Amino acid sequence: MAWFKRKEKGITTATEDKMDIPKGLWYKSPTGKIIDADELARNLFVSPEDGFHVRIGSAEYFQILFDNNEFVELDKNMTSKDPLHFVDTKKYADRLKDVMDKTKLKDAVRTGVGKSKGKEVVICCMDFAFIGGSMGAVVGEKIARGIDHAIKNRMPFIMISKSGGARMMEAAYSLMQLAKTSVKLAQLAEAKLPYISLCTDPTTGGTTASYAMLGDINISEPGALIGFAGPRVVRDTTGKDLPEGFQTAEFLLEHGFLDFIAPRKELKDKINLYIDLIQNNTIR
Repeated sequence: MAWFKRKEKGITTATEDKMDIPKGLWYKSPTGKIIDADELARNLFVSPEDGFHVRIGSAEYFQILFDNNEFVELDKNMTSKDPLHFVDTKKYADRLKDVMDKTKLKDAVRTGVGKSKGKEVVICCMDFAFIGGSMGAVVGEKIARGIDHAIKNRMPFIMISKSGGARMMEAAYSLMQLAKTSVKLAQLAEAKLPYISLCTDPTTGGTTASYAMLGDINISEPGALIGFAGPRVVRDTTGKDLPEGFQTAEFLLEHGFLDFIAPRKELKDKINLYIDLIQNNTIR
């Protein structure tokens, strides 16, 4: 049997002739399911085997929610500064440059204005790939300006959160964004315009403590991690054992912190349904 046994020794293959499997051809979900990468993309990055929702960024959410992926991006060239000259393992200014080069993003949030099911909306969407979706001064300012645009043009506002919390490199500047965005959302409410908050995996820290939980309707994708502090910090602070899965979307829905959980394929229909119900419009 020579099928599986090399009969001649010393045979070598040039590196350029070796047939390697391209990276990214397959995706393995946390439950061990193997999915073809192209099939995963066609399924909106949801595993057809087990329904696991893979993390995606603003480009994918805009494609899902905006009609024909047509939108105008606001403040697209706004970038963060380094007023504190912060240094950890590297200079913050260098870290910003590196992550901008790597992700081709300017900061951790993008704002788009366009039609969703024929109705003009403003969508702010965070990108976890940019320093963990951390919230700095630019994130707060872009969200504030997005809300201002919604108020000025009488449009619903949609916030898609995906963040590890406040950006430590900006210290108090970062923490100020919690109050800033909350005040802007209060102005949106006074203008009687809908605010839909979508919490995706993960939504934690200062993001959860501010705009992510202030929606007229708070929704989430299945299985998303949503919380303020990590389980160890909560356990050490309260001195109590915590129930399993207490920071999942399903647990928060059961305990009243979320209004609905919507699979990614249903997001566009569900979000627009809630907007129509809030505004007492004919259901599209």
